[in-house]
Formats: sequence, C-alpha cells, structure tokens
Amino acid sequence: MKKIAFFNPQGNFDKNDSHLTEHPDFGGQLVYVKELAKAIVSKGIQVDIITRQIIDEKWPEFSEPFDYYPDSPNLRIVRIPFGGKKFLNKENLWNHLPKYVEGIYGLYKKEGSFPDFVTTHYGDGGISGVLFLEKTDIPFSFTGHSLGAWKLEKMLNEGFSQEELERKFKFSVRILAENLAIKYSSFVVCSTSHERYVQYSHKMYNADPYSNKFKIIPPGINSKIFNPKPQKDDKIIENYLNNVLSSAPKERQKLPFIILSSRIDRKKNHIAVVRAFLKNKNLKENANLIIVVRAIDDVIKFANEKDSEESEILREIINEGKKEIGNSIFFLNISNQKSLASLYRVAAKRNSVFTLPSHYEPFGLAIIEAAACGLIVAATKYGGPVEILSDNKELLFDPENIDDIANKLYIALTKYNTSQLIELSRKYTWESTANKYLENIDKVLKNSLEINKKQLQDDIRKFISYFNIK
Repeated sequence: MKKIAFFNPQGNFDKNDSHLTEHPDFGGQLVYVKELAKAIVSKGIQVDIITRQIIDEKWPEFSEPFDYYPDSPNLRIVRIPFGGKKFLNKENLWNHLPKYVEGIYGLYKKEGSFPDFVTTHYGDGGISGVLFLEKTDIPFSFTGHSLGAWKLEKMLNEGFSQEELERKFKFSVRILAENLAIKYSSFVVCSTSHERYVQYSHKMYNADPYSNKFKIIPPGINSKIFNPKPQKDDKIIENYLNNVLSSAPKERQKLPFIILSSRIDRKKNHIAVVRAFLKNKNLKENANLIIVVRAIDDVIKFANEKDSEESEILREIINEGKKEIGNSIFFLNISNQKSLASLYRVAAKRNSVFTLPSHYEPFGLAIIEAAACGLIVAATKYGGPVEILSDNKELLFDPENIDDIANKLYIALTKYNTSQLIELSRKYTWESTANKYLENIDKVLKNSLEINKKQLQDDIRKFISYFNIK
C-alpha cells in the first residue's frame, strides 16, 4: 500500500491550523482527520487530505491548490475547486459534491496514479466515496463523526418544525448520503460501542451494527501537545490568566477552576454549567468558572454587536451571570491547542476541573486531552464519555439536570486529585488508531471487491436526482 486519500469536503486544512475549533465546520472532525493522517504517514504511507479550494478574502489561508505540514512532508493537503469560490457551510455543499469527485478523479488521472484506498469522513465525505467508487472501483471506509438521524430526532423533540430543519440542515439528503456510505463502504469506523450498537441501530439507517462491517476504533490525542510536562508557553498563559483574575476579589484569585473550553455552540450546552455554578453555593464558593472563547478579545462587545449563534449564546451567559462576570466567571481568549494545553497544565496546579456538558457527545476526545494535562474531568452521561469514564461513573452527569451537574462538579472538585485521571489518556493514541485503520484496510485490499455496479449506479442516481443535477 503506497497511498491513502482522505475525503473531507467541509471546513479546510492548512499548515497553521487556521480557524481550527473556531467554526462548526472546523471542529473535532478536522483534528481527527489531521492527526490520523499524520499517524498513517509516519508508517511510510503517502496521504492526501482532499478538501475544497476557497478563494475568499475572509478565508485567505485556503486559496492555494496544495499545502503541506512541515513535520509531515508525505502528507499533502489537496484543495479541489468546486461550489464557487466563496466559503460555504457544510449544509450548502451537498449538490456540489459530484464536481468535487470529478475534480479528484481528474487530479489523479493527470498525475498518473490513484490511491490504493480512501477514508471518508462525515456524510459528505461518505457519499463522495460512493461516487468515487463508481468511477474507479477503489474501496473506501466511512467514519460518520456524527449522524444526522439523531440530531434530527432531538431537534424535532425540542419543537422545531420538519420544514424548518430541512431548509437549514438538509437532513433528508444527509441521511440518504449516510445510508449510501454505510451500504457501499468496505467498513464503518465507530469510536465507541455506543456509536456502533445504538447510534447505527436508528430506524432511519439501513444498517446491521452487529455485522463485521462495523469496527470500533477509538481516536487518540496528540500527546506531544496534551501532556502534564511543563512547557515554556505555560508561563505566558499563567500570566494572562492572573491578569484576567486581577479584577476578582483577592480571596477568589487563588481558587481552582471549572473549565468550559468547547466551541461556543448550542449543542455543547455551556449555559447549563453556568446555571449550575450560579445555583450551587458550595461550587461557587470553592471555584471560579472559566469559559474559553476563540479569537474574541472583548466578549461583551462581541456579544452585543454580532448577530450569530455564538454571540447569542454569549449574551445568554452574560445575562445569566450578570454581576459575577469578572468576579467568579471569566472569559479567556485561547486560540490554539498548545495554548489550551498550557491552560490545562496551569489550572491542574490548582486541582481544577474540566467539564464537557454536551446534550450528546459522540466521543469526547476533549476529556482525554484535559485528563492528559492533569485536570479532573466531569462530563455528560450521553455518548462516548460513558465509556471513557466507565471506571469513574460518579463523574458523569445528566446535562439536562442543573442540580446533577452541580453535584458531580463538586464531587470532582473535592474528591479527586489531578493525578488520578492522567493514566486514562495513555489508552488513546493516534498511533493505535492508525494501526487499527491500517489493519482493516489491509484486509480489504487482500480480497477482491464485489460491487453490484447496476445497483450502485441506481443509488447514485437517487442522490443526484435529489438536486436535479444534470
């Protein structure tokens, strides 16, 4: 095996990790793809991450057709022009994906060699793998990262109308794409047994999660960044933190922290922790609440002047916190993973707690990153954290129950110390993830690929006809 291609049409990649975790399309999925690709490259295999070329003054980092990571010369970022020049959210990419695949096919035909295998990511990458399979007979794997059926079901239960959700999120085409990716992939990668046996058993999926097609392959963390060993940048972050805390009463300036560092996104449920913190006297008296933002220096100004989901959530937090902002609740502008790891190490010296209160968390890599730096962790009981914290179930909470959140955070703060969970992180490495991917890819490549071409073409026509693409 000489070359593997990664299909990831949404978001983008560059050598500086620009915008990473600052936008919904630049979240954990991109970290996963980048780190897995680097780990595979370290095995002597060439890798292309294939995404979209963007020629947009607001996104200048993604205009060149190729880019490279300095530490991984055999890892190439390939940007295919499709869907116009401007940045598009992932929900608006679906009808442009045939052009994406045509561009990939044209590139490899021009270069005179094709990849041996393709890994596809999210529904848009998955359906692209189906289209590429029809053109080339090159097999692919599918990693869903998150599944549309569960998000649709949850939002319908919250009172949103089917028409409104379809208009905004294109759920019908997303679920169709996921089903076709499941059907035609050589194997489906799941991060947890819950993802395999529960999520893929949803009635909207034509899947048998008990079949051998489904593989449980947990992701890893970048242990070069997330580890307990002090780094030179830690002092910079510590000084910044102390400066932010200087507005608080002196008796509060040395307290441990409860840290929220997920992207400011409705599904991450920041407001529940804010309410739990404010309601619980013991919690508030014994800790400060830190909310990490990205590329926002003045949170109050941003919240009042911008019109976005992020600003709306921050306004809610500010209105809820009122006088506690700058007293016991603080915002920190942390813009990259190295600085975030420094914050975790600095906070760990105070026996601080990281929390992940998502309504649902597919895996929960952030828990492992925080634990690797020495933080205590407490998280949602819905999704991957249940398996990550299977030996520490008293650190799991119901994200819809304010009192349960507060109680579990207080347990984490008072009953655990920073050394207890570091061992947790040693189970999750990208090298292990890469090895398991490669084991399964090798098995696929050793066997002849059997495809019902007529059925495949009929299914592709269903996808294409959804947009009336001629």
